Amino acid sequence: MKTAPAKHVVIISGMSGSGKSTAIRALEDVGFFCIDNLPVLLLPKLTELAGGGQFEHLALVVDAREGIFLHEAPRVLDEVRRAGHHVEVLFLDASDESLIRRFSETRRRHPLAPTGSVSEGIQAEREALKDLRELADQVIDSSVLNVHDLKRMVQGRFNPEPASGPSLSVMSFGFRHGVPPQADLVFDVRFLPNPYFVPELKGLTGKDPRVSAYVLDREETQQFVEKVVDLCRFLFPRYQKEGKAYLTVALGCTGGKHRSVAIAEELRKRLVGDNQRVQLWHRDVEKE
Repeated sequence: MKTAPAKHVVIISGMSGSGKSTAIRALEDVGFFCIDNLPVLLLPKLTELAGGGQFEHLALVVDAREGIFLHEAPRVLDEVRRAGHHVEVLFLDASDESLIRRFSETRRRHPLAPTGSVSEGIQAEREALKDLRELADQVIDSSVLNVHDLKRMVQGRFNPEPASGPSLSVMSFGFRHGVPPQADLVFDVRFLPNPYFVPELKGLTGKDPRVSAYVLDREETQQFVEKVVDLCRFLFPRYQKEGKAYLTVALGCTGGKHRSVAIAEELRKRLVGDNQRVQLWHRDVEKE
């Protein structure tokens, strides 16, 4: 039976140490009613109890602690969707190396290997969560993200404020530090002259007006930005039509400090003018 009114439900799952606690706190900060480690079998009852207009946005963590009930998650999520609710699954992942380092830094034992090694626990957890990962609407790899980056990314994607199109993230990065795995569209801006080789600009970033002018006040830069904006305007409504609500556009230069930062700032300005909700993130601007 359909409960009224319909709810927006975000299920947060993923690997231990990948940032689930950060993600659920991020959603709580933008108005979600959040529960950590609610047995998935109780989700239909939760949406029923949250009837009325008080709790329109719900978020809960479902992970390997579910144990034998974890295999019920697909059926339960389908049941809640059929009841008329909008359910999205966010899966947080990270490389084995990153997870091992985080457990080492916190001196925690892995919950799935309390008497064994962290590596054993990670492999057991990957196996336990593989079906839920396949159900995910969005996968975020937090290997190179700090807690502030992850919080901004989660809030940018799930903020309940209305927008005319998909929730967009524009990010700058440096190819030296790797291509961001969460990027949907990647543009390489290394064809432009590099401010790094201009002595008075080397120590600045693309946020500085002098660097921005050096990068943007070129005919090829303006043509490039216009083409990217045109492509985005063409793609975004079509992505939205296919049900893709979150898009990340990444612009990369060598180090992620000058060219990509300046162009990302400019791209955000133009897309915000289209009445889009746009999150801006400079991943590598502080790195050496």
